[in-house]
Amino acid sequence: MADLSQEEWAKSLEEDNNSVILDVRTQEEVDLGIIPNAKHIDIHKGQGFINEVEELDKSKNYYVYCRSGGRSAQACAVMNQLGFNNTYNLVGGINEWQGQIESNQ
Repeated sequence: MADLSQEEWAKSLEEDNNSVILDVRTQEEVDLGIIPNAKHIDIHKGQGFINEVEELDKSKNYYVYCRSGGRSAQACAVMNQLGFNNTYNLVGGINEWQGQIESNQ
């Protein structure tokens, strides 16, 4: 797992053609807006989160975010334990995100 600043995360993501953006916030948080093309799996689902993550392609690079960076760091750690080698945590989360956000409302 690597903790990346907003700038590093966005730059790496832009240059990565093997990437998946993963939003680990609650559905209520996602309803307020989501980074475009992000896949949503709520980390609060516990075993459900692990089950859904296990179905993902381990050969991809995962750019993970939450509201402020705490839950996404946890998610990266769990994913690393499950055999995902390339996980990148967005430090500061969507709270500090300067890029595009899609509204679900």
